[in-house]
Amino acid sequence: MNIPDIMAKGGIAMWPLLFLSILALSTIIERSFFWIRFLSKEKQIIKIILKTASYDWDAVSKIAQNYSKYPIGNFLYISLKLDNPDPEVFHLAMESSADDELTLMRQGDKVLEGIIALSPLLGLLGTVLGLISSLGNIQISDLGTSSARGVTLGIGEALISTATGLIIAITSLTFYRIFQSLWFNQVRVFRKIGSELELIYQQHWLKINSSNSKNLHETCNE
Repeated sequence: MNIPDIMAKGGIAMWPLLFLSILALSTIIERSFFWIRFLSKEKQIIKIILKTASYDWDAVSKIAQNYSKYPIGNFLYISLKLDNPDPEVFHLAMESSADDELTLMRQGDKVLEGIIALSPLLGLLGTVLGLISSLGNIQISDLGTSSARGVTLGIGEALISTATGLIIAITSLTFYRIFQSLWFNQVRVFRKIGSELELIYQQHWLKINSSNSKNLHETCNE
């Protein structure tokens, strides 16, 4: 059977299932491109920012800004653009930016969750409606005759919508779990990189304040 035949034999439930399949496919493609683009650059961005921060803190904000279109770059840039903040303020800024970026990285998850839940139910609804139509036309006297074979064929066609709904749900669930695993891995990466950058900044902040205190002390002595 070709697609028009499947749509016709699957019943009215096939049309919302077609819409869900298109929605699922577009979401999967968009999210796949996002993760491929992001992960291909992530290690390079982290290496450059941490290396710059370790030897030239004043330049690291500009470097991070160049990568602010990537989630990991924007996450770090939000804190780095602050002007010599207290370490506690720096920490809070990093936590806030991490929450924002991680939330944005889950775009599309709710769509896939809805498709996973709705597709099997719509498929089952299509099958039930098909069975009602097929069994409603059979009479006791038709049992064992050629009319009964027509009903059997109708029941088989009614199961098309259930199979379609399950295929859509299984495909969506597979990619949903993949995207979820990638997201959970990013939570660990953000925590690790955030901690390393905070440690570098604390050393920088202590050095700056120690220098300022020394200069102030020398000025007072003069």
